[in-house]
Amino acid sequence: MSRKIILDVDTGTDDAVAIMFAALHPDLDLIGVTTVNGNVPLENTTDNTLRVLDWIGRPDIPVFAGLARPIARLGFPSAKHFERDSGDDPHGSALPIPEPRSVRQDTGAVEFLVETLRSATEQITLVPVGPLSNIATALAIDPSLTEAVDEVVIMGGGHAVTNVTASAEFNIWADPEAANMVLSAGFGRLTLVPLDATYQALITRDTCTALEESATPAGIAASRFISLRIDAYDGTVAVDDAAPVHDVVCTAYLVRPEVITTRSLHVTVDTTSPLTIGRTVMDTRLKSTQKPNADVAFGADPQLLADLLLDVFTRPPSAPATER
Repeated sequence: MSRKIILDVDTGTDDAVAIMFAALHPDLDLIGVTTVNGNVPLENTTDNTLRVLDWIGRPDIPVFAGLARPIARLGFPSAKHFERDSGDDPHGSALPIPEPRSVRQDTGAVEFLVETLRSATEQITLVPVGPLSNIATALAIDPSLTEAVDEVVIMGGGHAVTNVTASAEFNIWADPEAANMVLSAGFGRLTLVPLDATYQALITRDTCTALEESATPAGIAASRFISLRIDAYDGTVAVDDAAPVHDVVCTAYLVRPEVITTRSLHVTVDTTSPLTIGRTVMDTRLKSTQKPNADVAFGADPQLLADLLLDVFTRPPSAPATER
């Protein structure tokens, strides 16, 4: 039986790769995609999500637009000021594939989350890979929604590695109150995939070439998106002609958990200090008395991730997946 998942995205280049992976892998049943303000404004994250699903022939997957701002903060600094470092398109907000033909659902993302989880007859996996505004708002409406979720897999945070500030990773920093709310909600299982892990799972230009040569829609798109990231990260990562594709590490984990290595820790988010707001505070003390609330990824396997992308994106749409 395939695993039912909902992706919550702020679609730029890495979200797009994660969406394609979730939509095309036969062991995953992507029942909906919710969008949130983040990498680019909500209008663009929603448009980009529709573009991706149309491009790979999955317009049947519904898209629901969510929150256009954080849950508590009036101001929302744009991601544009560090976009070139994050690998999202530095020339505009739209992904380099055709405009969508399909449209978003009339139902909003939060309403979809609440209604779907309340009526679920089997547990659903939530995979938020952008700011956590939608998930936190749904929990504020009904805290018992945690009971319908078998696992939450979050791309966000950083311990030794950050990006938007010296202390914080963008997804958590963009709505720290929402992130803290989700981390403290009491989910039975929560996996956090921070930059410490995703910066180890680098995808190379050679992999992009192989994806492009496959001539499949997903292979072509993945090659374009990841190549943009490699150009943006040039000279800033340990491997030449390579870049992290943060969000797809989460969807890859769903089918091959060994793609990451984790530690069970207690994690909170700083929501007050001007210097460290948005920091994921991970209690790594060996004798900590705090109860762990997250399995935190500190390692990742780049070769396994690359093999998974090649497997899923280069085969014909009707062909079964194979192990590489």
